[in-house]
Amino acid sequence: MLQIGRFRVDLVETGRFGLDGGAMFGVVPKPLWQQAYHPGDAANRIPMAARALLLRWEGATVLVDTGNGTKMPPKQRQIYALDTSRFSLERSLALLGVRPEEVTAVILTHLHFDHAGGATTYDDRGQLRPTFPNARYYVQREQLAWARNPTEKDRASFIPEDFEPLAAEGMLELLDGEGELFPGVRVIPLYGHTAAMQLVLVSDGGEHLLYCADLCPTAAHVPYPYIMAYDNHPLRTLEEKRRLLPQAYEEGWLLCFEHDAFVQAARLEATAKGFKAGAPVTITAYPEESISAPDALEGTPPSSGSAA
Repeated sequence: MLQIGRFRVDLVETGRFGLDGGAMFGVVPKPLWQQAYHPGDAANRIPMAARALLLRWEGATVLVDTGNGTKMPPKQRQIYALDTSRFSLERSLALLGVRPEEVTAVILTHLHFDHAGGATTYDDRGQLRPTFPNARYYVQREQLAWARNPTEKDRASFIPEDFEPLAAEGMLELLDGEGELFPGVRVIPLYGHTAAMQLVLVSDGGEHLLYCADLCPTAAHVPYPYIMAYDNHPLRTLEEKRRLLPQAYEEGWLLCFEHDAFVQAARLEATAKGFKAGAPVTITAYPEESISAPDALEGTPPSSGSAA
């Protein structure tokens, strides 16, 4: 646990999954990204976390992103090597003393299934329902419009069952651009990865924590050229990194990496070519389980897909 002003900050481990290493690192050659992160399994998948951010303060319990959830059918679970045997959204929240009905708000950085999949779940009768029944779910208006009409490139990353039940229940709050959602909690829309993905910046005026979502999904993605092939506009991602990372370095922001299976968070160090992640910072330690992923994923997927 980390305290930033009035905010009690935890990271919620929701499970592990695997994505193609080449897709995750774009034009960066495999000899470089496997040294920087992980060599991948026989199917070239690298281990990924799906790490949500939990903020608590007086009368508020706010979750940022929800991981893959539990709705994924068996074929997709195999494709993405989805593993919730060690961590799941519900179990990790319980370890942190939070019940689903206590969550007052959910900020969705964007609606890709590995970020919004846990927003809804099936109940005992097989009915799809919001996972957090008393929460308002916040997403950028442009992101919802994009999710409802994606391109062929990223269509597989959007699952309507993750967000349409929220809209049907009147639980979605649509945001228009950058601003303070709660005092000390700011959303910053970006457009390189997908339309209006929103990062979350938590600050008490002196300390700052940035939840990086898919701008820097892992610590290995901090250097400027390390950009995912999943991004719709990679050159815009480069511009966004060049805009945000110098400020994060100068002001000593702590960066949280949503998908890094090995590093929860780090501050930046300057290099001759830009920045790199500094010493790893563990915000939330889980009993009896290491946050480190296995050395390799098991199994070979029948086909490839999209995410991140």
